[in-house]
Amino acid sequence: MIKEKTPEWHAEMCHPNNDYMVDMVKDEIFTLEGIHAGMPYGSSSGKWGNSGGMWTEQHGTPIGADLTYYASYDNAFYRLKVDFPVEKMKDLVKRRYAFAEVKGKTIEEYKYEGDPDLQFSMYDSDTAYESYDAFTSLIFGFAPKGMVVVWANYGLTVIEIGRYQAQVVKDQQELNEAKEIHLRTWRFTPEYFDELAAKKYNPNASCKLWDMYRVRYQWKPVFTSENAAFRIFVVNTEYYNAEKDQMLRPWLLENKMKDRALPRVMQFFWETGKEEKFEGRIFFNRDELFERFKTALTENEIQIKIAEDNRSIEVLFNGQVLKVDSIRIYPNSDYVFNESYK
Repeated sequence: MIKEKTPEWHAEMCHPNNDYMVDMVKDEIFTLEGIHAGMPYGSSSGKWGNSGGMWTEQHGTPIGADLTYYASYDNAFYRLKVDFPVEKMKDLVKRRYAFAEVKGKTIEEYKYEGDPDLQFSMYDSDTAYESYDAFTSLIFGFAPKGMVVVWANYGLTVIEIGRYQAQVVKDQQELNEAKEIHLRTWRFTPEYFDELAAKKYNPNASCKLWDMYRVRYQWKPVFTSENAAFRIFVVNTEYYNAEKDQMLRPWLLENKMKDRALPRVMQFFWETGKEEKFEGRIFFNRDELFERFKTALTENEIQIKIAEDNRSIEVLFNGQVLKVDSIRIYPNSDYVFNESYK
């Protein structure tokens, strides 16, 4: 039986790069339980999809937000007032996503808070550790022209909740109030504010790139080897739209075709024998990848072919060689899986 408890999480503010930093002016995150929640103090940080820091824990099921922020590169105050899908949020805050196998047991992609078997034991210890990550943070990403993307973060798994559009504050009274708060918070004089605004304004600021990153295609990764003893165990993928996922056995072997954004980095672990354990990483070439997917089929494959001797990897898109930035192979001596060679 699922044990009900008030969700606890952090709020994060991020941006694509420091040129697109925003400053929070007024903030409120609405919760189903009516508990007040809010954003971190100050400015956004980090990179797209990851602020690089945490703030005070927030509580409740987040179901919407009312945010006013200043974007110096647009020289505009924006207001985002949005409702999140309630049933989806109720579900997401209770989920816990797997990040490690359970010794001697079949693990599931995710479970719910209160479910049994949320722990695993290391192979060299009987001590119980968590094997599923809870909902850690609600991430707000601020891109130019009022584009805001919100993600649910579980560590190795990050899920996009939605893309929202903030509006430029035009009501004079609301604008005056926002500017007054901003000046008071940063202890700016009106003259210094105008000086910074002129200095940082970027007439070419655009959200097109980050909207492009959000485009999804029906595709799946396919791992093969000419070595008959090949066994794939883990695939971690970071996507251009800032989502992340991890595939473990058994659902890794099912490997269903899904709507996915395009991958930025893949990390994977495989074995071909007791002393033949490897980690691979593929760093994709953004321009090549997006160009090739312009001709995507109804269903597509990114095929990763590992050489029989485990010394090289070939990457293909629907059977044709796909140029990537880098491929790396490392020996893996740290990880042991349920179906590892003994």
